[in-house]
Amino acid sequence: MGIIIKPLVTEKMTAITDKQNRFGFIVRPEANKLEIKREVEAFYHVTVIEVNTAKYAGKNKSRYTKAGIIKGKTNAYKKAIVTLKEGDTIDFYSNI
Repeated sequence: MGIIIKPLVTEKMTAITDKQNRFGFIVRPEANKLEIKREVEAFYHVTVIEVNTAKYAGKNKSRYTKAGIIKGKTNAYKKAIVTLKEGDTIDFYSNI
């Protein structure tokens, strides 16, 4: 375990989840689709049909303040969108 960093719960991902049986996760950058599939199936006890991945590069950001310009960078990450078998579902809010 350790491939999945956290589930991706955003407004856009929630809209995709409602229409289709797809769920998003932030995963380790070196993980491949087979490792992601195995970990999701083992951790959530569901059947995965398809895994799509996308890498996002970190971007430079700057803002102007009274003290001057503050520069920083957003994190780079890899996103996995997992399609589940019809009837399977993942409840991210079950332990709240």
